[in-house]
Amino acid sequence: MSVSRKTILIILAFFAVYIIWGSTYLLNKIAVTELPPFFVAAIRFTFAGLLIFLIAKFMKLRLSISKKQFINCTITGFLFLVYGNGVFIWSLKYIDSGLAALEASTQPLFVLLLMRLIDGKKMQTKSLIGVALGIVGMYLLVSQKQLITNEESLLGMSMILTCVLSWSYASVFVAKADLPPNYFVTTAYQMIIAGVFLIIISLSLGESWVAPIMWSSKVQWSLILLIVFGSVIAFTAFNYLLKVVSTEKASTSAYVNPIVAIILGWYVLDETITTQTIVAASILLTGVFFITSRKRIKTRTIGS
Repeated sequence: MSVSRKTILIILAFFAVYIIWGSTYLLNKIAVTELPPFFVAAIRFTFAGLLIFLIAKFMKLRLSISKKQFINCTITGFLFLVYGNGVFIWSLKYIDSGLAALEASTQPLFVLLLMRLIDGKKMQTKSLIGVALGIVGMYLLVSQKQLITNEESLLGMSMILTCVLSWSYASVFVAKADLPPNYFVTTAYQMIIAGVFLIIISLSLGESWVAPIMWSSKVQWSLILLIVFGSVIAFTAFNYLLKVVSTEKASTSAYVNPIVAIILGWYVLDETITTQTIVAASILLTGVFFITSRKRIKTRTIGS
């Protein structure tokens, strides 16, 4: 692959994890207003995984994987999608999508701390400044009292922080894990495995399974967009980024996603954007600049 082509792919991948994932908060919130959360997650990832497998088969990609790769796909699928996303969707029953997205912006901080604890990796000055700005920006956003509507919001907020920790650890783990050589195949296995877990959880909790023809049109479209764009395209892009750029850079999506979520909340749900929100958004994006402009230490390759 030429350098120019690789650069284009990286830019497109960042667009996917920044913009597309930013919209998934709104789409998930719409879905859980009518459907049980783990059922939503199970449908999303099972169908997305099957779709990716069909595409991979059509592209004649190698689908067989080793036992170690299967175990690693199971670990990352659980951390990313079952807990990191499934429980996240469940939490949306109790808090607004914008607030959930803002909490997710703490991910780069978790990633840096985990890399320090696990790999003993030194935190560079620009990274620390970027994370600090991100925390300040997030505080300004969540300190607005109108975002916390009831006591159950505290439960949702607490659970989402554990989801962010799960996603952050998976990000650190997958960067060096032995996974299938093709990002598309990796994503397919992760989603199918996660789908099985989520189906079991949904049935165990006694969630009501509703046929798609019984869903409202807005929920139907939300699931379609979540499956095709949020799962197939964006998650594959994220797996790609974790291998070709530093983990901290890939995790900067946690700073941009809340901005996208806020804008969509204003446009679709007529939510108010305050002056404090605008100031906080500016600080968050400045934090992204500091983290993405840090000196790159190493480009991770497949199987490293």
